[in-house]
Amino acid sequence: MNSLVRRSARQVSHWRSYCIKQGAPETASPGRPNYEEFIGRHQRQARCSIVVQVSSEKSYPELYNYCSRFGAILGAHHYCVRQDEALHYVLLEFATPDEAAAAIGAGVTNGELSGVPVRSPFLWFRAAGGGRRSPKLTQANPTPQLLSVDGNRQMEQSQLLGLLREAGDIEEQVLLLHKHTRLNELGVRMRFLAALQVQQAIAGMFPDAQAQPFGSSVNGFGRMGCDLDLILRFDNDMGAKCSQDVADPSRLVYHTKENLSNGRSQTQRHMECFGDMLHLFLPGVCHVRRILQARVPIIKYHHEHLDLEVDLSMSNLTGFYMSELLYMFGEMDPRVRPLTFSIRRWAQTCGLTNPSPGRWISNFSLTCLVMFFLQQLRQPILPTIGALAKAAEAGDSRVTEDGINCTFARDVERLGFRSRNQSSLSELLLQFFEFYSQFDFHNRAISLNEGRPLSKPDHSAMYIVNPLEQLLNVSKNVSLEECERLRIEVRNAAWVLESEVENASQPEGEGQERQEMSWGLLNLFKHPEKAVIRPNMFFKPRMVEVSDLFEQKEATGSNPPTPAVTYKSVSVRQQVQSIKAATRSELKQLRGSASSAATNSPKNRRSSR
Repeated sequence: MNSLVRRSARQVSHWRSYCIKQGAPETASPGRPNYEEFIGRHQRQARCSIVVQVSSEKSYPELYNYCSRFGAILGAHHYCVRQDEALHYVLLEFATPDEAAAAIGAGVTNGELSGVPVRSPFLWFRAAGGGRRSPKLTQANPTPQLLSVDGNRQMEQSQLLGLLREAGDIEEQVLLLHKHTRLNELGVRMRFLAALQVQQAIAGMFPDAQAQPFGSSVNGFGRMGCDLDLILRFDNDMGAKCSQDVADPSRLVYHTKENLSNGRSQTQRHMECFGDMLHLFLPGVCHVRRILQARVPIIKYHHEHLDLEVDLSMSNLTGFYMSELLYMFGEMDPRVRPLTFSIRRWAQTCGLTNPSPGRWISNFSLTCLVMFFLQQLRQPILPTIGALAKAAEAGDSRVTEDGINCTFARDVERLGFRSRNQSSLSELLLQFFEFYSQFDFHNRAISLNEGRPLSKPDHSAMYIVNPLEQLLNVSKNVSLEECERLRIEVRNAAWVLESEVENASQPEGEGQERQEMSWGLLNLFKHPEKAVIRPNMFFKPRMVEVSDLFEQKEATGSNPPTPAVTYKSVSVRQQVQSIKAATRSELKQLRGSASSAATNSPKNRRSSR
């Protein structure tokens, strides 16, 4: 640990220069967009964009030349969807939504298919001469290059490990891991286009409907290939209190069909109907599954033109505002997201997290553990949610339809929080593992609202207070065994990382040798066959089977004789032999007492007479 402190100044300057190089300032500045500005900017980009299926990226110049007739094209991204064969798509962004609408309006239906024609931003570019005869296009200005080619492809595991192996130290490894695995700009655009398609599908009947992305797609903690979480609202009410003082309120009021059932059952019926619409009409939507009996009813589906899994809900506003909180935390300090990515990757390699729901810890719970760790440091890097709530003003008020208060300060500058913590990423990573290896999960709960451990209110194996619904436990699903596994794995990781940090500086003249071996995070991510400590306290293997102690099986027929029991240590053998001798003695005494009792019984005495 002393070597970490001695190396701190050099490493802190390293990550600062790296973050500045990547365009990330040291602290969140007033010039950076807040969450609502971030959402609004990408929603506008989606309204200005279309996705066109092409034969290959070589079709882009012809597509660009054709679509330039509708307006100015600001940029284009190419990506592939790999099924039986690679399908190629180009995402075009126009200067205005009207220009994109003109391109969509110029589309025609496919007469070769019998499906219902639907207007959407997903089209395909057929060969010249197909359908109606069109005039020959003249080449316009030089075609700008594609901003990305195969932009949604995730980096191969071997390539990523090679990059980490060639890094200068653990600090750079953490930053490279974050840079090459986080959700890129094209991935964000694709997810907002999926939301826009849902929103436009019901815009005729519900002109104020909103399909809002939330979760890892927008909070800055998403990785390449992550699912899209959507919340669909039929009106523009997202829980914000708006002024009811209107100068001249209209005297014309819409007739509204009253809901006679309770809110939950009505939401389930709405979602069932909406699931049918998604399945029957929306291009690209397939494998629609309705999970309506969950605490938050959702519709799951796959979008084949975006290669994207989508979870759609209608009553999860707290998830939307939790995404805003995490986005703000990520913007406050450039160390927050890289640290979280490294810890998530470590948990994945250890088998602590799992893509399917179950008794293991989720990525969201793991992220909460990281945020809490950064709050409780001697020099905190993040403020508490309680402090954000106290600094809230009238414009920050958010209350869901269920009465859940999601009010907190949206302007961090008003809070006046400044972190003086100068720890490097490698120091923080080691401190995270050391902190949770000693945390009392049995008796203490984790509260991001207070920024300190609280008494656990129930007997859950792990208790993380839901930051917005504080009566709920985020980690209620985690079993006792998985909680113990977490504690053991963080202890093992602390041991591994401490030895790795000691040798973090690459010696001169050994660069080639360093590149050919695993070191730093690579050793942390490796899950060896024999762990330092195995979580066997709940499922201890027996030293010897009880049947082997007392049953002497003779060799009969085809059955071979039972082999002699072998013991791993002399002390165990002596203990077993003493237990066997004591047991035989007790059995002999029991048989003797039983026979004497039978002899002296009244029935036996009468029979003897």
